[in-house]
Amino acid sequence: MWCSSRHPQNVRSASFTCFICLTHLLAYAQDLSPQNLVSLLSSNVNILFALSPSQTPLTSLAAEFSLILPPPHTPLLSHFSKRKGPHTIVEVEAPQANNVLSSNSKPILFSGVPHASSPNPLLFPILHAPPESFASDSEDDSGADTVVEAAEKGGEGLWAGGQMTLVSGFQARPGGRALWAGGVQMFSDKFMNDQNLGNAQFVKDVTAWVFQEKNVLRVDETSHKLASANASSILPDWYTVNDMVEYTARISEWDPVEGAWKPCSTLTDIQLDFTMLDPHVRTALPPSNTPGIYIKTFRAPDRHGVFKFVLDYRRQGYSFLYNALTVPVVPPRHDGYPRFLSAAWPYYAGAMSTSAGFIFFVTLWLAGGGAEKEGRKGKKAE
Repeated sequence: MWCSSRHPQNVRSASFTCFICLTHLLAYAQDLSPQNLVSLLSSNVNILFALSPSQTPLTSLAAEFSLILPPPHTPLLSHFSKRKGPHTIVEVEAPQANNVLSSNSKPILFSGVPHASSPNPLLFPILHAPPESFASDSEDDSGADTVVEAAEKGGEGLWAGGQMTLVSGFQARPGGRALWAGGVQMFSDKFMNDQNLGNAQFVKDVTAWVFQEKNVLRVDETSHKLASANASSILPDWYTVNDMVEYTARISEWDPVEGAWKPCSTLTDIQLDFTMLDPHVRTALPPSNTPGIYIKTFRAPDRHGVFKFVLDYRRQGYSFLYNALTVPVVPPRHDGYPRFLSAAWPYYAGAMSTSAGFIFFVTLWLAGGGAEKEGRKGKKAE
């Protein structure tokens, strides 16, 4: 096992990187247990695992990461490799560029054991096995019919075809990363020095990812204000329903070359939620013209209560981003309501027509001598 540590100056907390090879050893140190390694990952420790075809005391650690390993001594085989050599050395087509891997048009040589993945949002595949490959304890074709039959039934066919994974990544919520490789030979000088292979670029990409030298993000600052307010205004203590609110987030990405945080404006799928138990507003948070600044303006919901601005970004290959700000939304003050409501015009018209009718009736009654007739009737009665 090999471990190292690094501590960039004044910008990041100490981050340890480890390389652990699960080889066939008789015993490990007492403190090197699956539980301890999982706790290290929760403490922002980055670990790279290389699996072994043999059963080891640390093989049970794979289950902690939702990985399913094949039976012991069942390496990956392929009888359709384009290269001459043992069937245990499999040529894998160049994977497509993604968040972890850069563009690479050269094939990758692999020698080791595959694994399967259980549903886990923190685990994602990086390199798949070729469709014609399978895992077996023998290099001949004596058990080929059994493998095909099991694959059709969905049983042991788990260890045949492209559903097998050769390299997987695991992004822990606290920030630590783990990489599971099916073998250590793909990291060897023999494979990496071959100019016709893409092992060198592949290893460079995956090690840079697992040791947090790429795709490391952080939220530097978040703020909110009324859309009509000045940029220098302080955060408001509350908002009124239907106010136009402007939310701003500043996001940076770690640059290992410069050894510093740089503004990140490449994220185009960030989502912003304005929630009170459930999201009342869910909208995209696009980047602005200023590097590293993301701005969104939206209307506060027509409901008062305690709301939260929630930025929750979880994508495969990137460190997770989470930020929440709490702010109350209140109804308008007594003098904040409009003097006249457009929806109440029928009531306004009814009141004015009633008043106008009453005034018109009184005017006619007084002008038509109705009062004098009443006076004369009173005298006759006397």
